Amino acid sequence: DTADHAASVMADGIPERMAKVENDPVTLLFKEERLGQKNAKGFYNFSKDKRGKPKKDAAPEAYELIKPHQAEASEFSSEEIIARLMIPMANEAIRCLEEGIVASAAEADMALIYGLGFPPFRGGIFRYIETMGLANFVELADKYAHLGPIYQITDGVRQMAAEGKSYFA
Repeated sequence: DTADHAASVMADGIPERMAKVENDPVTLLFKEERLGQKNAKGFYNFSKDKRGKPKKDAAPEAYELIKPHQAEASEFSSEEIIARLMIPMANEAIRCLEEGIVASAAEADMALIYGLGFPPFRGGIFRYIETMGLANFVELADKYAHLGPIYQITDGVRQMAAEGKSYFA
């Protein structure tokens, strides 16, 4: 229910990039009252092992709920999967910086590390962008721009890349 509510809030706030899709897996599970750890069933079934430690097992019921709405299986490389997940996160963080929601790239990185659980050894999303190089990030995002607005970079990013600028300069 928390993920479904968060998706609804984002869809209301920025519908051009975060519109909810019909029959998304989170909503399907929410409608079936599969609330995750709250009621011990969701994408996983939660239980305790012999020692009383929490454990989770993939829930066959969740697969069955989602199956009728799944697209045909596609093959993606690890790099493609990473790009498809990181580009939208990076773009939203960039927008937060450009719109003054966060004061600096370092502040956004810390928020992602402490608030979202972004891997600390990666340094945050802006450090991720800097590591690959801003021009390379623009090129990568452009490769996926046809997938929709969440993959399309801002004019500000494009200009910074063209001028060889950095978020940490």
